[in-house]
This record gives sequence, structure tokens and C-alpha cells, in this order.
Amino acid sequence: MDSSRRKFLKIAGISAVAGIGAPSALNMLMKKEVQASSDGGGHGAQPDAHGAPAGHGAAPTGKRYGMVIDAVKFHDNPGLAEKCIEACHTYFNVPDFGNKKDEIKWLWQVPFTNAFPTDESHYKKDDRTHGMQFLVTCNHCDNPPCVRACPTKATFKNADGIIMMDFHRCIGCRFCMAACPYGSRSFNWRDPRGSKDGVPFIKKINPEFPTRMRGVVEKCSFCDLRVKKGLQPLCVEATGDTKAMVFGDLNDPNSEISQVLKARFTIQRKPSLGTMPSVFYII
Repeated sequence: MDSSRRKFLKIAGISAVAGIGAPSALNMLMKKEVQASSDGGGHGAQPDAHGAPAGHGAAPTGKRYGMVIDAVKFHDNPGLAEKCIEACHTYFNVPDFGNKKDEIKWLWQVPFTNAFPTDESHYKKDDRTHGMQFLVTCNHCDNPPCVRACPTKATFKNADGIIMMDFHRCIGCRFCMAACPYGSRSFNWRDPRGSKDGVPFIKKINPEFPTRMRGVVEKCSFCDLRVKKGLQPLCVEATGDTKAMVFGDLNDPNSEISQVLKARFTIQRKPSLGTMPSVFYII
């Protein structure tokens, strides 16, 4: 067992005995991480400039991938959002446990007030937006609190600015879920590869992407492997010619997404928190 894992289990044990609880344990871990970063010491894999442990990828490429979601186009094209969700969840073997309590979500819909609950967005709400559903997913923040909270570096920012999950490193502590202000992460309370009453939780397993196990957190990956091949994320591809979603490099001023952001007024989810979300909305 590596030293970082031992330290986490030690803190977790102390918290359980003393009745401190997860928030205090998280604070202890965060303080230790800041101190280790300042000292330049510590044992095990050290995070790179993007918060990824050594071996998780090459040096930063200067890219920062992001997405624009046009809520009006989704509203004007009934069924399009469901098509995007289906494309995502089918490819990535997202299980359907049949109830809200155990629900696993990579891409889903919520009302305006759920997506944008902070005061700075309320004045933009009108009768139309009030009745609209908004597609939400991981915001792949440029300043991700989930990465800082993870004690094993199972969640990390890759060289292209995409927030990734290493399912094998995840110990199921759910600190990343507590740290995420967007509710973009799901925990497998049950075995996704199981079934109920003879009905499998994953209708048809896609062999191109690994299934997860019980006790692991998961979330959207911006279709990282497809992006590396020069392809668009599956949800973006599913929108076809509607341009309801635009994906690309936010750091490239000539990219399509940069041009859209220059031309259109957009909002983000909870921008005041300083997480710097990479997902923008046209309303």
C-alpha cells in the first residue's frame, strides 16, 4: 500500500473514532496537500501543473477544451437532448438502476432554476427559460475543486484541460463529490454489471469502454479518447447540423467555439465560485 493511501486511511480512521466526520477529514487532507506543495516534498507520485499524478499524461499542450450548449436549439428540437444522452450513456456503459437514489448520470436534464440557482442568473430568467430543460454535465473546470479534494489523484486534469477519472485508483471516499458544486459526479452504490429480476443494469455492454465496479465514482470525460483521435464528443456528434452543441479549444482564438463565444451572449453555472467552468450556455 503506498504512503498516500496509508495517510488517507489513517485520517479516515481517526475521523471515524473521534466523530470528526468527512468535512473535517477533507480539511485535514487539503491542508496537508497545500503544505506538501509548498515544501516540494512528500512521497509517491507528485502532481504536475494540471494536478495529475506522474504517469497520467504528457505535459500540458496549451489547449483547454470546452463546450457551448444552445438551450434554445434544444428546446426547438424535441427529442434531441434525449438522443445526446442515449449516445453518451450507451457508449460509456452507464448503468440504469431504475431509481433516482442510485442513478448514474454523465449527461442529464434539469430545469433552469436547478442549473442556475445563484442570484446572478435569476434576472435572465423569463417565462420561456423557466419552462425549459437544460442539459448539464461535468463542467471540466479550469480550477477544479474535485481534483484538489481527491486523496489518491483518481481524478485529475489531463494535458488538454479535461477532468478525468482513473477508476482503478478511486477508493470510493466521495470527497470529490462533496467538493463538486455542480453535482456532476455519481457513485456506484451497486454493481453496474449486475441485474435485477433478470434485467441487466447495462442493457448491452460496449466492449470498447470498461465497465465500473461497485464503490467507484464516475462522470463525463468529454469523450477524451475520441478527442485524441480528432473526433467530436458523442453528444456533440448526435446534434448533427443543428449546432446545438459546439466543442473545441477555448485557447484557440480561431476555433469554432471561440468564434461562437465572441458572437453570442453566454452564461455559466455558478461562475462566482471561481471554478472557471469550461461549459457555456446560450439561453
